[in-house]
Amino acid sequence: MGVYLSTPKTEKVSANGENDRLRFGVSSMQGWRTTMEDAHAAYTNLDDRTSFFGVYDGHGGKAVSKFCAKYLHKQVLINEANSSDDLPTSIHKAFLRMDEMMKGQRGWRELNEMGEKGNGNKITDMLEGIIWSPKGGASDKLEDRWESEEQGPNSHFPGPTSGSTACVAVIRNDELIVANAGDSRCVISRKGQAYNLSTDHKPDLEGDMELKQNELLPAERQIVTAEPELKTVQLSEDDEFIVLACDGIWDCMSSQQVVDFIHECMKTEHNLSTVCEKLIDCCLAPVSGGDGCDNMTVIVVQLKKPVSSLATSSTGQSAAISEEMRPK
Repeated sequence: MGVYLSTPKTEKVSANGENDRLRFGVSSMQGWRTTMEDAHAAYTNLDDRTSFFGVYDGHGGKAVSKFCAKYLHKQVLINEANSSDDLPTSIHKAFLRMDEMMKGQRGWRELNEMGEKGNGNKITDMLEGIIWSPKGGASDKLEDRWESEEQGPNSHFPGPTSGSTACVAVIRNDELIVANAGDSRCVISRKGQAYNLSTDHKPDLEGDMELKQNELLPAERQIVTAEPELKTVQLSEDDEFIVLACDGIWDCMSSQQVVDFIHECMKTEHNLSTVCEKLIDCCLAPVSGGDGCDNMTVIVVQLKKPVSSLATSSTGQSAAISEEMRPK
């Protein structure tokens, strides 16, 4: 059946976590696809002030999505911009650092291992995609040792042929920073209204074709960049929860439909991972082909405590909420 199975793999890998500021639930399912290429990361305490959540949708293989789930959040903490409390810059550099790391010898070795692990086991691939720590921090060993290990005769490895989207939400105190590259999406529910905090980077996105018109390159070698789109939001007491999901969800339901679905589930279900599972089941197609047949991963982050201000900025400039985040 090509890229589809004869029957979907509906086993889910789910988890919950919380701290004094928020709680989250996450669930992943392979579905109709022959392989599981989604990965995710969830850290309630990346450090004492910061929570990190990310979804990664692999394209052409699972290695890059798993690599990003393992390392991107660590690079956010390591970057010197984080030391000066410039979190947006640190996140931006962490995205670009992924490409650099994957081109070195150590990156090549890890990608090779990640691409080979779990073949043939119906649930191992999903387990390997999870990087989850509900209580602890990101890692006890955050030193960036890659520089010293990337030198040598194979230090200029061109990088993997597969790729991954990356959509992350980082919460520090009352500030939410969303960074996105690809067609995964982050949405916030504010008084029941869905607001997109990222733009789906699809081929039909306005301006995309203008970047891919180098006549000296074939179509498959036109510009693809890890440069993320960043948005910073000051959270308010009206903000209820954040949803991050790969396009396996968004291809089936609009942002507002997802927010409405979660609101309805939360009336009777306290366990957020169960809410995520119900959303995935709702999106799963009854037969293979078309929407509802992709891998599916969703994270719901519920904000516990109200915060004071109501403002948002994109690319460093303040703007009214109604202008920056139109309902979807």
